[in-house]
Amino acid sequence: MSFARLLALALIAAITFAGPSGARAGESPALSSKLEKIYLTAFDEALNRHATRQRDGTTYVSTGDIEAEWLRDASAVMEPYIGEASSDVRIREALRGVIAREARYILIDPYANAFSADYKVVERKFEVDSLLYPIWFADRYWRRTGDDSIFTLQVNRAFERVLQTLRDEQHHDKRSHYRHPDLANGGKGSWVHYTGMIWTGFRPSDDPARYQYNIPDNMFAVVVLERLAAIEREIYHNNRDAGNAWGLALEAQAGIEQYGKISVRGSGKMYAYEVDGYGHVNLMDDANIPSLLSIPYFSYVPANDSVYQNTRRFILSSANPYYYHGRYATGVGSPHTPHGYVWPLALIMQALTSSDPTEVNRVMGYIGASDVGDHRLHESFNADWPEQFTRDDFAWPNALYGELVQQQKQLSR
Repeated sequence: MSFARLLALALIAAITFAGPSGARAGESPALSSKLEKIYLTAFDEALNRHATRQRDGTTYVSTGDIEAEWLRDASAVMEPYIGEASSDVRIREALRGVIAREARYILIDPYANAFSADYKVVERKFEVDSLLYPIWFADRYWRRTGDDSIFTLQVNRAFERVLQTLRDEQHHDKRSHYRHPDLANGGKGSWVHYTGMIWTGFRPSDDPARYQYNIPDNMFAVVVLERLAAIEREIYHNNRDAGNAWGLALEAQAGIEQYGKISVRGSGKMYAYEVDGYGHVNLMDDANIPSLLSIPYFSYVPANDSVYQNTRRFILSSANPYYYHGRYATGVGSPHTPHGYVWPLALIMQALTSSDPTEVNRVMGYIGASDVGDHRLHESFNADWPEQFTRDDFAWPNALYGELVQQQKQLSR
């Protein structure tokens, strides 16, 4: 039996899973059994099926049934294992290999979001979060393990490339040469006014942005750039890059608060999903992360922040055009998938950012209802008929579910 499976069994033994609508004690045994099986499958497969060591000493992390590595997905899939890196050499080396490989990818092309195992560009959709996730992952690994040997010269060069690219995209119209045929205006994207925020071509869903300043992406950027400043200062002793990263974080944050925070009738002051700096606003949320729902998960503001709470109420209501109600589940979907399809990623994030046990119980019920017998969480599923779903094998929600289980274990102590 693999280490991951043994660890999963140990965690399950220490946690009581939530029922769909009642207290944790006395929940449906059938639901509890489903949740246990999902967790066993999810935690085992994320490491042992999707992450493979390569001859060059790096770790290649497939997104699942698409044979490619997304920088975002790889970082998110491997993050739940960081807590075990100090006690398990195999996991530690796998995580170190992820950091090394992602640095190589960034140096090949900072505008690409997906690569093959042999370092070829698979998709060149510029998404701000694709450059942020590797830094976020490396910082979390370092903070949890104390292992600063991951910060090699190559990693330093990659982080410098990230910083330069983000600065260029802060001034997209004047400094960027990036173009993509899926974007408006001859591939340049819709017109934007300078705000201090960072331009993105595509959302975390890989869909083209409607307006090119994605607010949750920029919130994530603020948090990650602050961490990058600490890495540059404490590890590389580079005060110039540390100051540059910190300054960009402050400028992006000022742009968010000036242009991304709006007043909506019936909702109060809340955050928009996308803006252009000219006054155009896209009010929605998407299941993919970073999302507005995930704001406290990345620690931009705490969960009890009043503007976040207003935003959250909007997201989890019919005012959000991608919030769906069905016979078996209710939750956030995405324009990336069919109408009425709820994403487990969003359900898990709803539970991760909730302090209400009743809400967590309800969401756990939806997660259990989505299991069609393979004990995996899929990309999305029909809220009225879970047997209809997208993507047989999608590593990210399964890994994030493992994180949710670990969170609930901590809360139950």
